[in-house]
Amino acid sequence: MPVGSSSGVATVAPRTPEEQQSKTTSDYTEFLSVVAKSPALITGYSKLLKAAGYYKGKITDKYTPALQKAFTAAEEARLSISAVRPIGRDAFLQETIELGGAGGDGSPTTVTSVTRYKPEAAQQLVDSIIKDTLGRKATAAEVKKYTAMLKSIEGKAASTTTYGKGANQTQTTMAGLNEQQYLVDQISGTDEGKANKVLGFYETFMNALGGGR
Repeated sequence: MPVGSSSGVATVAPRTPEEQQSKTTSDYTEFLSVVAKSPALITGYSKLLKAAGYYKGKITDKYTPALQKAFTAAEEARLSISAVRPIGRDAFLQETIELGGAGGDGSPTTVTSVTRYKPEAAQQLVDSIIKDTLGRKATAAEVKKYTAMLKSIEGKAASTTTYGKGANQTQTTMAGLNEQQYLVDQISGTDEGKANKVLGFYETFMNALGGGR
């Protein structure tokens, strides 16, 4: 009877870090062996690796040292994030391409995210803030005015996420201007807004946002 079994069913001991590393290395070696024997796979991966920024040479159907180096760089980057977010080789390359590429020099990739409000969404946001800060429904003129303001600050409100590369990969997001808070400040700064502060509309709304003292 297998060790660790009292019912005739063998139990499998968890792999040690060394065993897991050995399995990962064996899997990678087998993957490269399969690719190296197929001109079609070599061509396909040379395109993927080039688009992802790991390969700088010409698209080829020959397994070259430059292509081997590109495979290794991509695999190291994939493994560096797989510990916390498992992802397959093809999916990793596609994701890297979507993020703008790895950068052949190992430089980080920065992605900028801009929120663009459709007219209906902008009106809903303006209506909500006018109601909470002034205690009434927004007029058509106010919706037009503050919607234009939202559009004018799209660039300042954009967030940027920087993805590091290699073994020390990090993900850092820098938030942009808060559009909601910006409109609150603009609306509460009007004469009507200043008058309504006395009535408590502004303070109540700020407390709901977590900005009250």
